[in-house]
Amino acid sequence: MREQLQEIFSTVSRNKLRTFLTGFSVAWGIFMLIVLLGSGNGLRNAMQDNFSGRAINSMFIYSGQTSVPYKGFQSGRHIQINQRDMEILKTEFSDRIDKITASVWHNDAHISYGGEFTSATLYGVLPQTQPIDGIQIVEGRFINETDVKEKRKVVVLDDLACRVLFKDGGSPVGRMVQIDKMGYTVVGTYKGLSYSYTSQIYGPLSSVLLTYMGDKRDVASISFTVRGIDTEEQSDLFKRQLRTRLGAEHSFSPEDKSAIWINDRMESYQQTMTIFHGIALFIWIIGIGTLTAGIVGVSNIMLVTVRERTSEFGIRKAMGARPSSLVKLVLLESVLITAAFGYVGLIGGVGVMEAVNFFMDRAAAASPSQFSMFKNPTLDLSTAVSATLVLIVAGMIAGYVPARRAARIKAIDAMRHNK
Repeated sequence: MREQLQEIFSTVSRNKLRTFLTGFSVAWGIFMLIVLLGSGNGLRNAMQDNFSGRAINSMFIYSGQTSVPYKGFQSGRHIQINQRDMEILKTEFSDRIDKITASVWHNDAHISYGGEFTSATLYGVLPQTQPIDGIQIVEGRFINETDVKEKRKVVVLDDLACRVLFKDGGSPVGRMVQIDKMGYTVVGTYKGLSYSYTSQIYGPLSSVLLTYMGDKRDVASISFTVRGIDTEEQSDLFKRQLRTRLGAEHSFSPEDKSAIWINDRMESYQQTMTIFHGIALFIWIIGIGTLTAGIVGVSNIMLVTVRERTSEFGIRKAMGARPSSLVKLVLLESVLITAAFGYVGLIGGVGVMEAVNFFMDRAAAASPSQFSMFKNPTLDLSTAVSATLVLIVAGMIAGYVPARRAARIKAIDAMRHNK
């Protein structure tokens, strides 16, 4: 084995430029494979992280407009959902619905404190909004049942509003802020979930309705988590049941999907993951295609090497060398070239992804939002091992045809080769 390695290194050293150019194509192929896979993982991890804090098994109902006539009513009629609808769902679908909440919102609420001003969207919510929307409290607490029952003027601010309003760096909890010239006590702060640059703040549903909607029972949305729904068929059946019941309440056709809008977060999550599985498959195809181009280059250079060494192989066979020893020699050279340069490409790809991950982490730490588009673009151990196995197999494949050609060389023909 030692003599064979020395012979291979001697052959490679005589053709440095050719070996480097061939090896570079292999290194570039594995480098691109690692970078593409890491980038795909970064996108997928970011989407999973965006969903992780929120209840994936949740649905949202919004008001809509009828698109078909029904029981004497013309199409184009506005359907307004309200708190009674929430009570109906909570009572009649208790076997399916776990947590349920409703919300309203007031855009462009003006907030001030100590001479500092900002604007935000003020949401009126119930306590169950926190687990459904994955709101992460940084300090203090979220809206509770007592706040809603007593219609308290309390508010939960996001970190963006806190940075603008409280320049002294002290705790906002317990301070009184002015929202549209009305005093609200800050009871908690949370890390913003939105990728928007506009603050989103939360108050009790009852007090926001009283202040901005004249104490009406209308709501902008009803959201809830579901249980026992694991398939698309079960989800579609449940949504038909919802439309049938609310259709009876508001006199619209159960088949009219635009009368009320139902957003299924589980369906959105599954669709998103399906897209990323497709992207991952596409990345593997592109990466392996790039690597294959490098492997073809190795195969071609080994064919050239065998052709140049035809006389040498003929003399070896005339002196009693077995065809298997020639096959082993060519395969070993091919595997060494592929593995060595492939390892360089592997290290380079991992290094680039680690550098990207480092800078993305720093950018995320400075960002006011938890929404991310790219996170942890690195590869796990199994992928690295798979890439290594691909390299070994690729080297063997690249050397197979040249090795077979070397083994079939006839001694008498080989000796005439250079004559």
